[in-house]
Amino acid sequence: MTAADLEFACKAGTAGIQMSMGLVESDMIEYGLAIGADTSQGAPGDALEYTASAGGAAYIIGKKDVLAEIKTTYSFTTDTPDFYRREGEDYPSHGGRFTGEPAYFKHVLSAAKKLFEKTDTQASDYDYACFHQPNGKFYLRAAKKLGFTPEQYSKGLLTPNIGNTYSGAVPLGLSNILDVAEPGDKIFVVSYGSGAGSDGFTLEVTDEILKKRDLAPKTEEIISKKTYVDYAVYAKFKGKIKM
Repeated sequence: MTAADLEFACKAGTAGIQMSMGLVESDMIEYGLAIGADTSQGAPGDALEYTASAGGAAYIIGKKDVLAEIKTTYSFTTDTPDFYRREGEDYPSHGGRFTGEPAYFKHVLSAAKKLFEKTDTQASDYDYACFHQPNGKFYLRAAKKLGFTPEQYSKGLLTPNIGNTYSGAVPLGLSNILDVAEPGDKIFVVSYGSGAGSDGFTLEVTDEILKKRDLAPKTEEIISKKTYVDYAVYAKFKGKIKM
């Protein structure tokens, strides 16, 4: 058995999927479990606090009876420090507007375009699309720039309902798509992690999904059970009230 704790910000979950793919393909392991889960942080009053959330999703990666086949993967990475936390500090710092153009959009769009080139496809060839979602605005802008329609990208957008789950964002968005996808559907996915980099994937849903997806609760069913608390309770739970 082997295990690793990956720390490439919000793309650690998709990096885990890539790692599991390599280990399975090389026959070093029969199945791999890739988990994208996180608890986002934001200092009191910081913009990050408005979407701060927690959540995650796990994927079993293997060769037999798969619900969806990962056809292609591609990663795009540069040294772009748009988000960081110094040792011992409670909350992270970020580059404000710098996190948009030279960070998120450069990497998500570059990974997506290279994935299009690698697979000789375009947005219209896919039934669904999902992107990293630190907020709803970035997600929508990236999807539209790449040529995807609301019918393709809306199912993967969960941040407006549950906030930014960091490493869990793309895995959760993908799980919501898989809850409704049909055999033969093609899915386009691009994650993003500050530092910075993006992992892209193309998937094709198999007939197996009809046999197995009702064995577990749907993503939206779980989300519907959320309850709201006021800021004072939230601050207490997050340890923001110092004695």
